Amino acid sequence: MKITIASIAGRARSEHFDALVAEYINRTAAYAPTETAVFRTSGAFFESLEKQRSRTISALVLLDSRGRQLSSEELARWLGRERDEGRQRIIFAIGPADGWSGDERTQAGLLLSLGPMTLPHELARVVLSEQVYRAFTILAGHPYHTGH
Repeated sequence: MKITIASIAGRARSEHFDALVAEYINRTAAYAPTETAVFRTSGAFFESLEKQRSRTISALVLLDSRGRQLSSEELARWLGRERDEGRQRIIFAIGPADGWSGDERTQAGLLLSLGPMTLPHELARVVLSEQVYRAFTILAGHPYHTGH
């Protein structure tokens, strides 16, 4: 299973946040091939999805304030089910500053919220990257996640 953490960023990114995201992406790569992708618009993101081909449909997870709030353990269970059912690719995507449109939200297999607080886009990338890594460590029984 391959993991992609995508984001829609209309402006320059911070090298400090990029370094933190890279740290968690590198750690996650021990469990699954993992990459990041940045798109200037949500249209460009969805165009890239249409061009991807695989034996199975990718699981698309859009981060959205109206989405489900999952604990780290619940995210790990969801990720484990997707893996065990043979999902080849999961794409997590952080949307544009004005959020996903209604049509875009309907394309998601899961709408995921990081919580009720509004986070800066770059911080959301770090939190998401860490939570994906944490989910894999939970599945592997690694001591990184101690449950509190």
